[in-house]
Amino acid sequence: MNIGIAIHGGAGTILKEDLTNDLEIKYKNSLKDALLKGREVLQKSGSAVEAVSCAVVELENNPLFNAGKGSVFNHIGKHEMDASIMSGKNLNAGAVCCLDQFKNPILVAKHVMENSEHVILTGNGAIQFAKEMKCEKADETYFFDQFRYDQWLSIKDSDQFQLDHSKTNPKKFGTVGAVALDMEGNLAAATSTGGMTNKKYGRIGDSSVIGAGNYANNNTCAVSCTGSGEFFLRQVTAYDVSCLMEMGQLDLKTATSKVIYDRIKKIGGDGGLIAIDNKGNIAMPFNTDGMYRASWSKNGTPLVAIY
Repeated sequence: MNIGIAIHGGAGTILKEDLTNDLEIKYKNSLKDALLKGREVLQKSGSAVEAVSCAVVELENNPLFNAGKGSVFNHIGKHEMDASIMSGKNLNAGAVCCLDQFKNPILVAKHVMENSEHVILTGNGAIQFAKEMKCEKADETYFFDQFRYDQWLSIKDSDQFQLDHSKTNPKKFGTVGAVALDMEGNLAAATSTGGMTNKKYGRIGDSSVIGAGNYANNNTCAVSCTGSGEFFLRQVTAYDVSCLMEMGQLDLKTATSKVIYDRIKKIGGDGGLIAIDNKGNIAMPFNTDGMYRASWSKNGTPLVAIY
């Protein structure tokens, strides 16, 4: 079986001149560490679900990325995190929205998938469920990051919100995600985010919406998206890739390219995605200046890239 895994840490206006050598090295090492965590699971005959959740936990624990510990601040200076996970074997899925207090939203989403009859839990309900599942909590100081806080202070008294991949914020901190194919031929996808700086009204992006920012189906592929969430929601981007493969008979590279370079751009969206098909082929297209990404397939060397 051609096992494989790919991860991402956000896409956007990522210019080489905006990153110091030290920061670039930190990003690449962080991406590689998360990739290798997921790869280790696969090499030990672990499931794709375990591999993607393990890789995403590693990214959630890293303040370089807008998920978990590195989540941005909403309009009242709090954190509202979204995450989802899906198994391609049985189309089982779990997601949480507007979650706070818990270190790893992806693990709460995994519990929703495995230990509830629901797909999406939000706000206080998600928090109550996470407590019942005995998920690890963290106080507000754990999630505090000075750069994120300063970022929020600059727009907090306005009606503006800020995507981490916007041109006004050249230092990228984006959604994280992982996709994998295991030795049993099963696919899985996981996505996690802290959302947008200064977001209001309990805004939910594509990351926790199955079919929009996250999707897996053993018949086709597993997909995790990053970018302008509203556009990925409207385009049902993650499922769109699978549908083009299943109904349109396109291969992974052609389907992902069509979605990112054509369909999402036509409605004004920018960003990228990572995907792996049921043969182990990997695609990581993006229509922005860069996307933090890494991948590995059987008998290959790990690829880590930004631009």
